Amino acid sequence: MNGSTQPPAEAPDFTITRHGECHVPSPMSSVRFVDDSERVLYPSTLDELKRLRANAADDPPAMEAAGPRQRIFFDPSAIACGIVTCGGICPGLNDVIRAIVLSLHHHYGVRKTYGFRFGFAGLVAGASHEPLHLTAELVNRIHELGGSMLGSSRGPQQPQAMVDRLQELGIAILFAIGGDGTLRGAHAIAEEAARRRLPISVIGVPKTIDNDVSFVQKTFGFETAVSEARRASYAANAEAEAATNGIGLVKLMGRDSGFIAAYSSLVDGHANFCLVPEVPFTLDRFLAELRLRLERRGHAVIVVAEGAGQDLMPRQAGRDASGNVSYGDIGVFLRDAIATYFREQQMAITLKYIDPSYAIRSVPTTAHDSAFCLLLGHNAVHAGMSGRTDMIVSFWNHHFTHVPIGVAVSKRKQIDPEGPLWSSVLASTRQPRQMI
Repeated sequence: MNGSTQPPAEAPDFTITRHGECHVPSPMSSVRFVDDSERVLYPSTLDELKRLRANAADDPPAMEAAGPRQRIFFDPSAIACGIVTCGGICPGLNDVIRAIVLSLHHHYGVRKTYGFRFGFAGLVAGASHEPLHLTAELVNRIHELGGSMLGSSRGPQQPQAMVDRLQELGIAILFAIGGDGTLRGAHAIAEEAARRRLPISVIGVPKTIDNDVSFVQKTFGFETAVSEARRASYAANAEAEAATNGIGLVKLMGRDSGFIAAYSSLVDGHANFCLVPEVPFTLDRFLAELRLRLERRGHAVIVVAEGAGQDLMPRQAGRDASGNVSYGDIGVFLRDAIATYFREQQMAITLKYIDPSYAIRSVPTTAHDSAFCLLLGHNAVHAGMSGRTDMIVSFWNHHFTHVPIGVAVSKRKQIDPEGPLWSSVLASTRQPRQMI
């Protein structure tokens, strides 16, 4: 599920920051411990490896392998930990919270874990909601529910104030679960703690339903989102086939990356048009192709990512609390444009518009996604206990790995219009490669 543009000409620096040598024996037993020398190759093809290896004498670019270490940095009996979830809700948040709490409790014997309420806003002194004391009993069934038991929010808080709060509560490891903005905030916390020479580990668990974090093969919740989106595309196809010149229009998540729309179009092959932010189109060409489809087959299904076609609408003013540029509603825009076009063409259509975005975000995870969340949470705990900091737990080339936060947020992962994923979408939908 990489689907991104080709790796850069130079491989990123995957060196992970550590607080110091690990001298405490791990309390875990009957597990395979990972040696610090174990690495997972960054390139996935021979051509990429050759291109990134300018000097054949150098080691190939690789990420640290995640997993439990035989010796750890922190004494589990002497520390407290914290968990915060930020940004929009996503399937799997509760699964990851549960996995972290249970691993801290059962694997390492950590006695106190705080859950900060409503994002980074709950991580400053004087917050309206006191942190929760997360116990194994409290989190035991939360993975059966959607959303986040800790709540979430958007918006910047000062890293100095958040580090003050962590220091006040004696927190040695903070687990930050969130997307690009959350990870940037976590990076700022790690930098502030380092400036004060405080041994506070900050471990990120990348959360984005759009699957758009770089150097991460897939993010939790994405698989569940595609499974739920299938319901919408199935309904759109049923509606379209039941009417003369029926059109089903489905808007899905994907501000800057169209992975959900692309994979949803591949699930059962109902989509005839997939519109994503990475591939521009003009309204005139799209509407002309839509008319040809109706003339040939009598019905059509369109799947559009929320960030597609932003250049076709008036530019929106302002930004949201996370600093993201406000986008126009491409679903409503296309709905109205399609209706107007066929009315002017004096061609009768039946158009059904479906926007399942919030329904998709709030559901519990699929079984596979839930297991993935558990492994992410466990590996986040192993990384934190070993004294690593300013990093995320990634999944790359089918292995769990460590990636510096600065590298993970350096660019956004997007569909490569010349890559195999988009080629498969074009083969499935049979839409033109160019609609401009």
